[in-house]
Amino acid sequence: MIARDEALALMESKIANENLRRHMLATEAIMRALASKLGQDEDLWGLTGLLHDIDLEEVGDDAGRHAALAAEWLEGQLPAEALQAIRSHNGEQLGIERRAVLDHALAAAENLTGLVVAATLVLPGKRIADLKAKSVRKRMKEPRFAAGANRDIIREAEQVGLELAEFIEIGVEAMRGVGPELGL
Repeated sequence: MIARDEALALMESKIANENLRRHMLATEAIMRALASKLGQDEDLWGLTGLLHDIDLEEVGDDAGRHAALAAEWLEGQLPAEALQAIRSHNGEQLGIERRAVLDHALAAAENLTGLVVAATLVLPGKRIADLKAKSVRKRMKEPRFAAGANRDIIREAEQVGLELAEFIEIGVEAMRGVGPELGL
């Protein structure tokens, strides 16, 4: 399995957009926290989160290629279950169903990042240290707020055995832990 420093260097070589890099780092942080909570492999889950969108600048608007190309690039560097989770996080476009806990965790985590960032940016100080999970739960009920964050997919956290409130708490805390890297 690829080492974290190699994965980070690979991500930085493929992704120039700072916001996309931050999204990938935020997803990694949430995935590591989820793995810890669920007794899973933190490195595997973290790397899956870090690298899940590595092909996005290459595929551009071609959603039918996104994630399939990433999994192709990462073949031999991540185990099969990570490649499946990466493919299935864009499963709606690729016709791939999410089945495994890792699949649902990645899809839910990567959608949660957008909601957490948006909830942070409406705070007066725009600091994640000031964000409360309760605020994110409230924003979940506002479909026009951070409209790109798919609430149905965020609710897939229940497929990993977590209540939505607990999942959001874990996500906010995880992202708070990497706030400086996220510019928050």
